[in-house]
Amino acid sequence: MYLDVVDMRDFYATPLGRMVARQLGPVVTSLVEVHSGTRVLGFGFATPYLDNIDGTERRLAFMPAGQGVIDWPSGNGSATALVEEDSLPLPDSSIDLALLVHALEMSPRPHELMAETRRVLTSGGRLIIVTTNRQGPWARSDISPFGFGRPYSRSQIRSLFAEAGFEAEAWETALHMWPSARRPLIGASAAFDRIGRRVWPAFAGVFVVAAVKRNVQGVGARKLQLAPALRPAFGRPAGAVGREGLE
Repeated sequence: MYLDVVDMRDFYATPLGRMVARQLGPVVTSLVEVHSGTRVLGFGFATPYLDNIDGTERRLAFMPAGQGVIDWPSGNGSATALVEEDSLPLPDSSIDLALLVHALEMSPRPHELMAETRRVLTSGGRLIIVTTNRQGPWARSDISPFGFGRPYSRSQIRSLFAEAGFEAEAWETALHMWPSARRPLIGASAAFDRIGRRVWPAFAGVFVVAAVKRNVQGVGARKLQLAPALRPAFGRPAGAVGREGLE
């Protein structure tokens, strides 16, 4: 279930929210590869991180109907839209880079969201997902949006990628500090993050994963129960098959 967009906006206006964007932003941009012709789509509540992606042809911010929408960017024409996650108003293969933030863990239909994201990505297009680590303390605290929805493990993300036709290229972690709105802890967050990245990376608050769209999507095999092609007729030897046994 998605949080209300006003709650998202208000969180990122707090000291804790600004710290989250400050710590998480460089991790996201380190995985971004863009040029003047790149078309970027942010889905969920990705605007605090889209602000750091420059030099592209265009940037779009789609927000799910269950969350609500606000204008972005400020001071210019709006590039936002309110959409259904399983029916994005974009042609096939029209986006080069998709960024999902506060989306996967909030989505009631993650498989449909991943399939629709794959549809709009170009061949070889890249997907960056920021989602809550189920082992981390941020998944157990409602002090931030990362404490809502369904957190993920590495194996669950890999399975979701495989089913949707993506291949993970890079894994990063972020928010290694304890979730707290206390100013002394916020002030020391950068130091805690550096230490946590080395000492307890498995308990990071979020995963940041970059994946590429596979050109050929795998299809899961189904186990079929096959009946024998020939069945002995009742009362006859096994080798004596009449015409009705072949029909």
